[in-house]
Amino acid sequence: MNTKKDNTNLMKKFVNYFLQGLLYVLPLGLTIFVIIYLVNQVDGILSPIFTYFLHFTIPGLGLVSMIIIITVFGYIGQTVLGRPIKLVIERLLQKAPLLNMVYTSIRDFMEAFVGKEKKFNQPVLIKISSTSEVERMGFITQNDLTELSIKENMVAVYIPFAYAFSGELYIVPASYVTAVNVSSGEWMKFIISGGITKV
Repeated sequence: MNTKKDNTNLMKKFVNYFLQGLLYVLPLGLTIFVIIYLVNQVDGILSPIFTYFLHFTIPGLGLVSMIIIITVFGYIGQTVLGRPIKLVIERLLQKAPLLNMVYTSIRDFMEAFVGKEKKFNQPVLIKISSTSEVERMGFITQNDLTELSIKENMVAVYIPFAYAFSGELYIVPASYVTAVNVSSGEWMKFIISGGITKV
């Protein structure tokens, strides 16, 4: 009888240790997998060029080259040359409305995170209705929507989804919004993690 109980305890310990092992190994393993995947994807784009000119390829060289190329573009964008080049690109894209819509959407989204005028810098709680006590977490992205023929005192609040790089846009009365004294990065991390990460 004791042997059966000992076997049960041993099995419980085994399962417990296995789950604890997953807790340590899975996040690290997935992070390494994502890094290797991204490096391979970028290398896959640039390796044919290196193979053609150098007749050999080095793992990771494509990623390093991509970082250097993007940095050079960033430097050019900050100099006098940047603005004329940007204007030429935008004029060309205006002739293709669909491409222009895709370009401006991606540009504005990227500028919201890394541009000089960051948009996700006002973390807030919003009520969905005046009678509800349930609040959602988000970021004010626009305080004035009158250009869109939306009445005054309405604000645009972006609500990110947990475990995703997407979300929803809500237009709510400004009175429904409560500002919070938390850094934008911590607020975003808390939402994306589904409320698991500590702020």
